[in-house]
Amino acid sequence: MTAPRSVLIVGESLAGTTAARHLRTLGHTGPVTIIGAEEEGAYSRPPLSKAVLKDPAVDHTLGLNLDGLDIGVIRSAAVAADPRRRTVTTADGRQVGYDALIVATGAAARRLAAPGQRGELVLRTLDDARLLRTRLADAATAIVIGAGFLGMEVASACAARGIPVTVVDTDRPLHRILGDHLSAAITARAAAYGIGFVQATGFAALTGDPVHGVLLPDGTELTADLVVTCAGEVPCVDWLAGTGLADRLGVGVDDACATTVPGVFAAGDVTFLRGNAARPHRRAPFWSNAVAQGRTAAASALGLPPSGPAQDDYFWTEVAGLSIKIVGPLPLLGEPATVEGSVAEGRALLTWTHTDGTATAVAYGRRKPVTALRQLAATSTSPGALSPVR
Repeated sequence: MTAPRSVLIVGESLAGTTAARHLRTLGHTGPVTIIGAEEEGAYSRPPLSKAVLKDPAVDHTLGLNLDGLDIGVIRSAAVAADPRRRTVTTADGRQVGYDALIVATGAAARRLAAPGQRGELVLRTLDDARLLRTRLADAATAIVIGAGFLGMEVASACAARGIPVTVVDTDRPLHRILGDHLSAAITARAAAYGIGFVQATGFAALTGDPVHGVLLPDGTELTADLVVTCAGEVPCVDWLAGTGLADRLGVGVDDACATTVPGVFAAGDVTFLRGNAARPHRRAPFWSNAVAQGRTAAASALGLPPSGPAQDDYFWTEVAGLSIKIVGPLPLLGEPATVEGSVAEGRALLTWTHTDGTATAVAYGRRKPVTALRQLAATSTSPGALSPVR
């Protein structure tokens, strides 16, 4: 092993802290430093749209612990990088050198507010979640823009409090990810749970200053006490300007999490997997992918082969009181290949097969350990794995 003398990780994220831990697991004894921008330090984000919106006591259980690993931490945002000199500059004026760099700065919430328009609510950080939780306590009505995983989780939190909520999107809930079959079932379940849906013909605009509503392309204005934007994320790459490392999709990496610049690797929500003639560029900003890429980036930074794949197609969400776990590639197109149980009753196992020979397994309201779900996805193309759809 040709170990670099020092490894610098920019981003105190799940991917960044996973990389730091894995460097030590792999036997690296040299300096490891993390540059982080949030005063809270490293914490897990998936509970923000679930448990944190319900219970303030959860706030103190989210930390990602690096104790005992001899990891240096600088709490000042990175503002510039010089790959030629192998340095990163922080907001407080420090210039930090490295032998290997792992970019793990994640992504920020995409915002829709006009310049100077106040009061837009998003959910990306612990502070965002705390503010939204406070606002939920006083809200009588709510609007959520975006019917993806995050938008439906926020809408579910509103409905669980008895707050009438309307979700606005150009596609039906989770349709872009889970396809017609599950989207139709989720839409019906959400309606029964108290979540309304408006399908817009184009992009919506926020109204009011501070924000109090949404203007649809047809001129209709919806208003509510609470308006939350859940319109995706924007990779945090401004600090990489002029380096050639990033574009609008983020930092491009290969299957080893290597960038196009020697000695620089990247992991987590800031990345996209570079495509080729047979495979398009792909972003996968999910928890399991951040963990897999963090480990891969750590190994690559030490000149070692990764111990597993750099992508992990495992996803989960909670919508309208229903747990949905997914293992395998997305999106899900067409009807499922097999079904066990009843989707309408909110208790089913489903599989989809894809043209490339892979498969996706979904536990829809069913308790299924992820290891068992992975095995189901791996074997679901075998005859008789589950009953065929009738």
